[in-house]
Amino acid sequence: MTKRIQLIGIQAIALMTIATSLFAASARRETPLVKAVSNSKTAVVNIHSEKTTYSTDTVFQSTKGRKVNGMGTGVVIDERGYIVTNHHVVDGVDLLRVTLVDGSTYEASVVSYDRKQDLAIIKIKPSKPLTVMTIGTSSDLMLGETVFAVGNAFGYEHTVTSGIVSSLSRDVEVNETQSYFNLIQTDASINPGNSGGPLLNLDGEVVGINVAIRAGAQRIGFAIPIDQAREVIADLISVNEIDQTSHGFVSRDLKTPDEKKLIVQSAETGSPAEKAGFKEGDVILQIGDLEITDRVDLERALIGKKPGEKIDVKYQRAEEELTAQIEVGKYDPSQVVRVKSDSVVKSSKESDILSTRIWNEIGVRVQSLPDSQTVTQGTIYESGLRVTSIRAGSPAAKGGIQPGDVVVGLHRWATVSVDNIEYVLDQKSTLADKSLKFFILRGRQPLHGKLEF
Repeated sequence: MTKRIQLIGIQAIALMTIATSLFAASARRETPLVKAVSNSKTAVVNIHSEKTTYSTDTVFQSTKGRKVNGMGTGVVIDERGYIVTNHHVVDGVDLLRVTLVDGSTYEASVVSYDRKQDLAIIKIKPSKPLTVMTIGTSSDLMLGETVFAVGNAFGYEHTVTSGIVSSLSRDVEVNETQSYFNLIQTDASINPGNSGGPLLNLDGEVVGINVAIRAGAQRIGFAIPIDQAREVIADLISVNEIDQTSHGFVSRDLKTPDEKKLIVQSAETGSPAEKAGFKEGDVILQIGDLEITDRVDLERALIGKKPGEKIDVKYQRAEEELTAQIEVGKYDPSQVVRVKSDSVVKSSKESDILSTRIWNEIGVRVQSLPDSQTVTQGTIYESGLRVTSIRAGSPAAKGGIQPGDVVVGLHRWATVSVDNIEYVLDQKSTLADKSLKFFILRGRQPLHGKLEF
């Protein structure tokens, strides 16, 4: 009897030892990297594209088109389906498909882009709210710090590669038309298809947007610092452009290793922000249910709000937390961008001179839309100018404008006639930023970008 009890005791101890060993093995295997990948992968999407390329048969003097498949990666920035990726992933595509980690697939459309910064926003209509990627800061990155990339490498969806931060503030020239500044260099393997995907730290926070590799090298990849990218993303999802609404906040992001916050610099005259009493130095903490850390959050919080709709804004002034209510305003391009056409009829010679100036300075030839043209119906724009040709290497070409696009605005002014473009060019020298934001319709899709001079 005693021996039997001893045997049972030995067996119990053995089972406990095995269980403890298995638990220990599991704990050892679930490293910070494993946890970070698990927490972040649902906010990464795989992008597949189709575009048509054309080649000319010099023998038969004909042009042939063929379909080319492309791939890239995106990061979810808003649960309603807004996704950031690289501009070169979506440039000139005919079709975009986005695949989530659960295998569901959606068609996507391009919302806006910045060719120079190589960033774009695309949009899907998900069947349920998406997981938004946790945003970190690139202000405290350390050389040698472990980072990892998740992406659609060579079409292998949700591929994970890890490495370290190899260098900071790298300037990289890819070709004559594309250069990058202040990039993160990493030896985490980045391959074709990773473009637009996240570079993450061990907390599972995005610290960069993967953008380029060094051709012919081994494990030399580059990413746009997330603090820099978020500044561009905020412009690309501005409610002025997406919803034609306004809030009137002029603000700046403050991001340090210790804090991330959005500081009001001013409130535009007559705007909802001014009417609500916001002043320079106020720190916006929350809008509605969304906590605010930067300008992207500010725009996200107001996307989908209708003119006249009221929303609570929690903010800090000095050491005091306050709440104010703003009433969303209507963004009216007819008041902001409209320039009345010159009533004087120009001579043929004067028109030719103006067309030459537009060709030389911007790099486009345009023609007015016929009165019967309905391309702008259902949009906020009255009319526009059809692009008929593009000068290679011009600001228009570098900005991504294509023949067939309808230019409906430059900077703050509408472009209903070539006289309007002349007016904008006359004002160009007075602008602090020596570039012009353009607004176009491509088919029925509104897009905007920048002309860099």
